[in-house]
Amino acid sequence: MESLNVYGLFGLNIESLPFSLYDTTGGSETELQAVVLGKRSDVDLPTMIEQSHYFSNILRRARAGDTKKKVITDLEKYLNSNESQVWENSWVRFPRNLLHPFADEIFSHDLLTDKKNPSRGLRNDIHKFIVNNQGNDFIRIPISYLMKLSLADAIGPQESVHPIIYKTGRDLLGHFLNDNTSPETFSFQVIPLHPETGMGKAVARETAKRYLLTQLLIMYANEKFSLRSTGQTAMVFFSPHPPIHQKKLNDCISDSFYRELFMNPCLSGWDKGEEKHEYMHLCHRVLSRSQLNAVAKLKEAGIITSNLVVLPNTSNISLANNGIHVSLGSRKLSHYLADTSSGFTNAHEKYLGDLVIKIVEHFLPLFVGTYSAAPYRFDFTDFHPERVLGFLPHELDYTHLRMLWRRWQKKAKIHFLGRSITPFGPPYLDRTIQILLNLKGDFIPDFRLIDYLVALMSTEKSPALDGTLQNAVRLKKDLTDLGIFDSAMALYLLERMRSYDVMGFSGFEARHYSLFESLGNDLGNATNLQNLLYLLAFKYIARGDVTHSHIPDDPFVESERRQIIFGTAIGIPTFFIRHDTANAFIKKIIMKTARVRPSARYPGYLRVYNTEYRRTLMEIISEDAADLIELLNMNNTISDLVERLDNPEEQSTLGRLKAAILRKAGVNSPFKMKSNDFNKTAEHFYREDLRKLHMKEAFRFLEEDVRNIDLISGERKQSIRKALHTFLKERTPLEYLRGVQRDVQEERVSLDSMRQLIFLLLITIYDDIHNSRELLDIIPETCLNKVPAYGM
Repeated sequence: MESLNVYGLFGLNIESLPFSLYDTTGGSETELQAVVLGKRSDVDLPTMIEQSHYFSNILRRARAGDTKKKVITDLEKYLNSNESQVWENSWVRFPRNLLHPFADEIFSHDLLTDKKNPSRGLRNDIHKFIVNNQGNDFIRIPISYLMKLSLADAIGPQESVHPIIYKTGRDLLGHFLNDNTSPETFSFQVIPLHPETGMGKAVARETAKRYLLTQLLIMYANEKFSLRSTGQTAMVFFSPHPPIHQKKLNDCISDSFYRELFMNPCLSGWDKGEEKHEYMHLCHRVLSRSQLNAVAKLKEAGIITSNLVVLPNTSNISLANNGIHVSLGSRKLSHYLADTSSGFTNAHEKYLGDLVIKIVEHFLPLFVGTYSAAPYRFDFTDFHPERVLGFLPHELDYTHLRMLWRRWQKKAKIHFLGRSITPFGPPYLDRTIQILLNLKGDFIPDFRLIDYLVALMSTEKSPALDGTLQNAVRLKKDLTDLGIFDSAMALYLLERMRSYDVMGFSGFEARHYSLFESLGNDLGNATNLQNLLYLLAFKYIARGDVTHSHIPDDPFVESERRQIIFGTAIGIPTFFIRHDTANAFIKKIIMKTARVRPSARYPGYLRVYNTEYRRTLMEIISEDAADLIELLNMNNTISDLVERLDNPEEQSTLGRLKAAILRKAGVNSPFKMKSNDFNKTAEHFYREDLRKLHMKEAFRFLEEDVRNIDLISGERKQSIRKALHTFLKERTPLEYLRGVQRDVQEERVSLDSMRQLIFLLLITIYDDIHNSRELLDIIPETCLNKVPAYGM
């Protein structure tokens, strides 16, 4: 397929390329951290642990001397020592009769085994969601599903709710997903990335408003379902890494019991929820097994040199990592694939898509820490390679893994008399050494990219990105045989292709974003850069500058470019590239990079500074994409990126998050705190300060939209005015919004006011959906040129 005539398809007119002007559509999927605040006796999670067979069996075995007392002691310590009374990913329970009949109808429908075939009856696990308490039915559900029920309840009284509000709310119910561990939502509409709408800022606006709606729905549920008054206040917020307290619990329970407590039941988002629920169990079992296999690979790589290791728990908690996935689609590609006469097939889509991903992966270090981050502290006692290297043995070649580990040891504050020291194993010994030698451990920019299996490495026989159909299926089969993955799971990649046959559009999903300090500024500009890089990749391909042969599908070559991404996430200052690398594309980048020299330690390798590499990427974008930047009006995005790279402490997302966490802790360096203290302070900052900052930002977007209501014309304007009048009466939307905003921020708003604000937000979302549809109906001719049929 190297003879694919991309020039004949797109030509060299940049406006005819995919992801060019007026061609890109976007959306995001957000994963949130859920917690319940309350006393141990009032909250579902500790109650379920205490009442579980697991707890009673462990207690009995400990008393009989069949198991160590430490197991039950650690579990009791988890239950007794929670001074903050924050219970991560707990479920909630409340009387069923508090639900409005419409919400109860939704709940009953979601309990079906197959929602498309009600005759199959109810799910087999219905007893988990309806429990009896003193003769009354109580609903017991995770917070991710609580948001959906809350929305259904708010719009429930259909007779008193305007049709615009009711229909919009009902249409949005399916966007609240209930899988994995964390609450997930995805965009309420397909978002056109047009200069008139701010390009990536349009994705950020929709994400922020969706986030605000989730906050309002949780506050509504806390009051309407008497959660707060019964001692179980629910909260959701952005937080990138698994909670410290939940990690401690995971260390003292089995993998099966962990799944029972934390794997969501998939009530919402899928027709066959039980099947999806079992799939999530499969993911957890596979990742738990995979982390154990990673230890063996560390020994094979020569990183673990003795039999004294700290074995990971049989339960892996990495699925509790939270990120934001941004999907961008090309209307051109989707149009060609929908038109059978175009000659453009899914084979061409795959060939081009894999090559685009390989090109873009070289630029991903520009995003890490710059636009998104997950700052994290390790103490010396944490610095076992089998702990901190996570899934990297499955993501990097042994050569790059050894190089990365050595550079990480050199970077971390674990030195004594010029030598790196790693923990020996026995906790009491490691703590003593840490104190005596004043060993601090390390601070890294993006823990999520290290703690999660984000990019599986190809095998020699089955490349993931060679441009052939079904290559992912073949790779998953190989990885399953190796005990690393499972064929039933979706292949994990930093950038994943969204194929037309599966998704209904053709494009890519960026899965490398962790946490944004500002949605408008960070997410908006990151989305712009993501769009620009896809367009630049297609420009390279159309001109014949880069083909699959320039970036060979060899596991070592693949690992060579990805080591830079992981090294950036760790904060390692240098990396090494073979001077005769088979990757012609990275060779072009390295030739332009300053301060590159032959490595004294690794003969045949070049030592490259990460900061210089990223500056070179910036220069290449400025030179090779100058016309694209002008076309998409992205000069401000490029200027913003330059500022972030030149002044990372103040301008980058990592710099701003780190500074805010340290201010909250009252120190000026992460190393002035123990790892547990820093990471807990970060969680507290995300839960309180950052949650309110994101809400404040969302309110600014909402206020802009409310101001624009007067600019709407025609029949839609009259409908919106009538809808507003049903609950605002003579008040103006802007007057109402300004009057209620502070009360919402401080969570002292009345239930009626909260419901009215939900209605106002739904009306603006209704307008957003219509505006997006109108923009998508306007298709410039340059976007959809007729494609001549051609072969491979």
